[in-house]
Amino acid sequence: MCFASPGAMDEYCCFVDWDKMDVSAQSQDTKELTCTDFHELKQLARQGYWAKNHSLRAKVYHKLISNIPCRTVTPDANVYRDIVVKIIGKRSSSSLPLPEFVDNSLIPTYCLNAEGIGAVRKIILCIANQFPDISFCPALPSVIALLLHYSKDEAECFEQVCRILACNDPSKRLIDQTFLAFESSCMTFGDLVNKYCQAAHKLMVAVSEDVLEVYSDWQRWLFGELPMAYIARVFDVFLVEGYKVLYRVALALLKFFHKVRAGQPMESDSIQQDIRAFVRDIAKSVSPERLLEKAFAIRLFSRKEIQLLQMANEKALQQKGITVKQKRQNVHLAVHAENFKSEIVSVKEMRDIWSWIPERFALCQPLLLFTTLEHGCSLSRFYSHSEGHEPTLLLIKTTAKEVCGAYLSTDWSERRRGGSKLSFFGTGECFVFRLQPEVERYEWVIIKHPELASTASETENHAQPASGTLSSSSILSDPSDRLSPFLATRHFNLPSKTASMFMAGSSDCIIVGGGDGQALYLDADLNHGRTSHCNTFNNQPLCSESFQISILEVWGFRDTMNG
Repeated sequence: MCFASPGAMDEYCCFVDWDKMDVSAQSQDTKELTCTDFHELKQLARQGYWAKNHSLRAKVYHKLISNIPCRTVTPDANVYRDIVVKIIGKRSSSSLPLPEFVDNSLIPTYCLNAEGIGAVRKIILCIANQFPDISFCPALPSVIALLLHYSKDEAECFEQVCRILACNDPSKRLIDQTFLAFESSCMTFGDLVNKYCQAAHKLMVAVSEDVLEVYSDWQRWLFGELPMAYIARVFDVFLVEGYKVLYRVALALLKFFHKVRAGQPMESDSIQQDIRAFVRDIAKSVSPERLLEKAFAIRLFSRKEIQLLQMANEKALQQKGITVKQKRQNVHLAVHAENFKSEIVSVKEMRDIWSWIPERFALCQPLLLFTTLEHGCSLSRFYSHSEGHEPTLLLIKTTAKEVCGAYLSTDWSERRRGGSKLSFFGTGECFVFRLQPEVERYEWVIIKHPELASTASETENHAQPASGTLSSSSILSDPSDRLSPFLATRHFNLPSKTASMFMAGSSDCIIVGGGDGQALYLDADLNHGRTSHCNTFNNQPLCSESFQISILEVWGFRDTMNG
């Protein structure tokens, strides 16, 4: 019983060990939550309105979860009472093996008492019985353990978790339940780190052989390593705003890890273990309020844009046949020293470039499509060897030994859509870079400054999409999009076209980046070029402003899974 605890009169305390709970943060004020406006609710969640009153948080969780749209037949508390005896019987739940779909996940105890710890396993086993379609859900033990702190009994907790799992609103993603969804979320997180945490990403690439394996831990940081006071605050906002919050917080964790550990030697021989330890001990360096403040200061793209990226990553995995858990490839070493040969870049430099490209293509190996040394200085031959490949990587070495290039998201055959007129195409995943004399990458200006464009779905809080935009389903049903729906300019309301001049080609020239200059301009003979600042990438000149080409190479992406 909890007679001496702050929850003495709290009906939601039967599974809580109050000696573990930070009672100093608990208020006895009896507050109610009556607002239903989404924007107001979002602000209250972010501010921690119900975080300091155990009973209020329990009631808010119950209200938010009861409002989740679910499948018609969703198991409830009565189902749990009917099946728990049949499934568990008189056996101790600790003696029963957990279903494979939790993937040997940590089962956090948080501030649960012994009865609560046992209840987590019982609820997992009953959910496995009622949801045979769940094949991979490592976050489930943490979600159950957390909700038990705010449940009157096991049956109520079971019902709330079932509602989260049975959500049937296609725009409201909550918890990954298949390996395909989970793995694509890891790839999507890697893409977001690459764009929004470039300093941390550079560190990950430097100290780990397989950076994707590090990023595959991102959900474990949240649903496993984060202390109770932190994950509860994250969950407060997650129930209101959805899955995007998880990405935000994981990115913030990585930013803090990099800030705190930058320049220090690794504490173990594994960056994964170091990050896990940092998250476990985060209270030493960052408060829950500061973590959320950092998370919401990251100006991510809209939920719709991230959904498109997730769908593209899922599609890439499906095309490679990766739909169930298997041994992970060493993605970082996709550029193999023994079979990679370029006259422009070294293996290390190519690996650095590979760390910048979208995760769905980092699964591939580089394939040389065109080189002026073998195919001659001809723009028509450039096109004939490059067309049919998407994306491509352009590398240039000047006679002054400068090295620069561009990652180009779209097949060069798209240039024909403009007829004889030179017209731009491509997506915001294009970027330009230089390697010599120093390394610098320039991405689409909208990534660094999203305020320059309002995305068509930026009114993402239950609003209808703006006219002229396409739904995610219609986008992926268009075969011309292949695996590149993310950052397509048609999903943005841009102030001017100069912000989206990615790539253009004609029989006379190639242009990458436009608007008040061109990041790269190459002539028809692939002999001379120019580079300057342009609006699309907000770049500095990539090399001497007027240069002569010594060697030019075009690389494609070979699917290592399908030959």
